[in-house]
Amino acid sequence: MKDRKITNEEKMYFSKRQESHFYDRKAKEIGGKKIQKIAVAFANADGGDFIVGIKDDKDEPDFTKRWAGELNKEAFNEVFQNLIEISPSIPYSPEFLLDESSNTYALRITIEKSDKVHFTADKIVYQRISAQSIPIKEPQKIQELAFAKGESSYEDIVLEDARAEDIFETFEMKRFLRDYSPKSDAIDFTINQNLVDRNKYSPKIAGLLLFNDNPVTLLPRKCGIKITRYDTSIEIPERTHLKEQFSIEGNLYSQINDASQKISEIMSNVKIWTPKGLEKVDYPPETIWEILVNAVIHRDYSISDDVQILIFNNRIEIISPGKLPGYVTIDNILDARFSRNTKIVRTLNRYKNPPNKDMGEGLNTAFQKMQEWHLKKPTISINGNYVKVTIAHSPLASPEESVLEYLSHNSIVKNREAREITGIKSENVMKNVFIKMRQNNLIEPVMSKTGTKIIAWKKK
Repeated sequence: MKDRKITNEEKMYFSKRQESHFYDRKAKEIGGKKIQKIAVAFANADGGDFIVGIKDDKDEPDFTKRWAGELNKEAFNEVFQNLIEISPSIPYSPEFLLDESSNTYALRITIEKSDKVHFTADKIVYQRISAQSIPIKEPQKIQELAFAKGESSYEDIVLEDARAEDIFETFEMKRFLRDYSPKSDAIDFTINQNLVDRNKYSPKIAGLLLFNDNPVTLLPRKCGIKITRYDTSIEIPERTHLKEQFSIEGNLYSQINDASQKISEIMSNVKIWTPKGLEKVDYPPETIWEILVNAVIHRDYSISDDVQILIFNNRIEIISPGKLPGYVTIDNILDARFSRNTKIVRTLNRYKNPPNKDMGEGLNTAFQKMQEWHLKKPTISINGNYVKVTIAHSPLASPEESVLEYLSHNSIVKNREAREITGIKSENVMKNVFIKMRQNNLIEPVMSKTGTKIIAWKKK
């Protein structure tokens, strides 16, 4: 167990830092129930730190007086005892913080985001929301949390209103078995792969998504792909920018392939300003494919919504329902291996041309291809219960390099065109780039007829 001597600056930082979604602090007199409450809440959310031995704001308004540690580390034994009583065990690491000026200790507990739903000793589930540890009492909400974490998956839910025949008596099942194992019996395959409930003989969600010819008509949740084309590059499009919209349905294998084809079709008509002028937008096809596949196979199907693909002039946004599962975070997503829908992932990989051919390497390939094409890597963000991946047509070259390349193919460049080719959003920021280039004798202004206004720039 680590001990660390802290400076007075660190002590003051910990003492005045505001409690938040990722941080809490409590006086050493904290009771066991509150210890479990905070720890469970962090583990059930996105992880975080809490320090025992620093008073909170309401007990001590003056942050310089909030430190109130213990003389002996053994005084924190009750904290560890209460952490042990949490079920199932939480992933955490302790660290004793020693303030040498008072020769006292505080205990920092770092809780990791967990892939399980945790309960206090009195069987209460808490989740950290903003700066509060909120109890979750409704069984449905606890089940939703389990789905979100990947501890249990909506793909395993049995749909009693459907029939097993809705899986094995379909065109898609015949097509799949023809390539995978022509001599296999559809019923045997369905049962052996646990795609139906063996007792009730009712289909599971995974089976319907994979092999029903149109699962949207049977499932109580939206489970398709919606593709929307906006004729703009602005962050928040307006209704007038909406150009066309398509809904992709069918089994998951067909959804992925049909969506990919539709995206290619739409992109063939999208043009933007590039250093070489107005050209058709090109992205690495592997990048779009891998991110699309990832959104479909790892989404949370308990959320009633479609995978959203938004195509703008300068970027593609792929939005997948569900938070990152288990211990996966934005920081470790390229290295972590965690599947929310194991049946879906495993079965799709059995296709003759599997969409998830390189299992576990898809996102890495997507990022690598963007670099090979000299484009900036995709960005990943979490918005509520959704994960958004943005594939932007932003060159790795510096703004100055992009402007000069553009001017090697064109006589002048305007601010709007320069913003398009560099990815800079602000007109003033782009203006400053021009001024800097002018100071370095790279470009010179093109003046209006009256000579009072700069209307463009050209090579010097």
